[in-house]
Amino acid sequence: MINTLKHQYLAIIWAVLVLILCDIPMKGSGRIPVFEGFDKLVHLGFFFVLTVLLFYGKIRQQLSYTYRIITILKILLITTLLGGGIEILQLTVFTYRSAEWWDFFCDMTGVGMGIFGYIFLHRFRFNEKLV
Repeated sequence: MINTLKHQYLAIIWAVLVLILCDIPMKGSGRIPVFEGFDKLVHLGFFFVLTVLLFYGKIRQQLSYTYRIITILKILLITTLLGGGIEILQLTVFTYRSAEWWDFFCDMTGVGMGIFGYIFLHRFRFNEKLV
């Protein structure tokens, strides 16, 4: 357990940062000249980076690029719980933020992009067949 946490420190720091940024009040957000849907793009980016960091930690832990389906399922579970947890917190505790299904959808889209990117680059780089 400690070995896993030692290698996942970047992902843990990023997850805490995402949790804080998604739950703090955004003062003056109406004055920031961004396009409609910028919030969704931010959610996508947060969870894409989190997924990549989780894979990076796993690679460092096992000292190889091999992966198993169980690793992908664990990463999917962790990110789903974090994304869903953030939306539940916004709905119940941090009521000054809006909980939206589209935010959760964008979180999971970022996770899917990270998983797809890892599998695609892993297969391309090492010329392996997907199991």
